[in-house]
Amino acid sequence: MSHLILATNDLAENALRQSRVANVVLGFYPRFIWRKLPSEEQLLMGLERRSAKHCNPGDHWLDDVCRGSLNGFGTWDTGFFELCAKFDSIEIWVDPRPNDQLVLVWLLDLLRPYREITTKLSLVHADDTVANYAPESVKKWKLPAFKVTENHLVMASRAWRAYRAETPQSCFDLLMTDLTILPRLRSALIAVLEELPDSVTGLGASEMDLLDSVNDGHTDPRIVEEARWLRDVFDQNDARDALLELADYSAPPVLLGDPAFNNEDRYFGRSEWKVTLTELGRSLLAREDDMWRHNPIRRWWGGTELTNERLWRWDRESRSLVAP
Repeated sequence: MSHLILATNDLAENALRQSRVANVVLGFYPRFIWRKLPSEEQLLMGLERRSAKHCNPGDHWLDDVCRGSLNGFGTWDTGFFELCAKFDSIEIWVDPRPNDQLVLVWLLDLLRPYREITTKLSLVHADDTVANYAPESVKKWKLPAFKVTENHLVMASRAWRAYRAETPQSCFDLLMTDLTILPRLRSALIAVLEELPDSVTGLGASEMDLLDSVNDGHTDPRIVEEARWLRDVFDQNDARDALLELADYSAPPVLLGDPAFNNEDRYFGRSEWKVTLTELGRSLLAREDDMWRHNPIRRWWGGTELTNERLWRWDRESRSLVAP
């Protein structure tokens, strides 16, 4: 029996591959948080058999695959659906973090039309981040594998369409439905909704965590970025980009060292690079000001483009969505 495991992030992929629990382990790790979503056409093109269209690093889904990972089941040029057809059983191992849950619903929505694949597909929901454990420990796990049913596929498609919608309303409405068939999806959607601009301060929850870290006395940007672990929504690149963005506004809530240096110089190893709060930053932490009274916003949340005129917000007290 040939067995394929698909992981929802690169670190889980590495741990599972080293544990040797399947013939082949491959990862899917697009970031669907804190950036404009790729089009469906872009996502699908990346999974096709390699061609002249895949001219840039990262264009093809196997660009980062380790040498020998396919173990005779395919080549560096193989398409995703073509590879799946070669296995007797397929498991998707899903970490509980929000981006992993979004990767899961994308994958299930993608596979929904391919009954020859979904009939041999199962889900393994990890209780913790797989990469936190040594491969030899992961090998001993006896996590249940849930056979994918039409109900899984329908719910995943609904969730993926909601996240790609032009407003967050559909995602919020999903919270009023029974999501237990995808057990981590509800908490993931709430965590992602909390990244919308706050109804008072205008900053998302992870951005506020970054400001809190600076307020606690941390001035090293690498330490400030570690605040992302409080919620585990951002990865390291997301946290770095958010911190740089906060400092780049005309009325910034944080300053990054000596203004004579550009952000890239300050970020990559300069001793002059340190993070401090501005008066606006202190006011935001006290919930006495609104970021977007002083600055223009143009940012994406899922399929929603946020602007000053079209600013969807999240009310953390009532845990509700606030329309523009």
